[in-house]
Amino acid sequence: VQLVESGGGLVEPGGSLTLSCVASGFTFSRYDMNWFRQAPGKERELVARITKYNNAAYYPDSLRGRFAISRDNAKNTVYLQLNSLKLEDTAVYYCECNINQGSFWGQGTQVTVSS
Repeated sequence: VQLVESGGGLVEPGGSLTLSCVASGFTFSRYDMNWFRQAPGKERELVARITKYNNAAYYPDSLRGRFAISRDNAKNTVYLQLNSLKLEDTAVYYCECNINQGSFWGQGTQVTVSS
């Protein structure tokens, strides 16, 4: 199993970014996919989930409306659209998949929101 994130970078407050995570080594369409983030000195937190069945999306209440998760099963890719970015969105963003009760993570992509 391999998950490779990309798309992070430096963005000003109010800006947008689209993160991508390309998956390999498993049947992508059969699994829910998650995006987490971890800011310096803070615990890793779930920011979005997309299900395998009907692409239903879940977000924490604090992020709903600014972030959007989507997937393209033909490309084995899950996306995270980040909008109206705030300073506190600065973090390393990871994609994750739980397969047979084992958790697999990418290496992460850094998002820095700064003026």
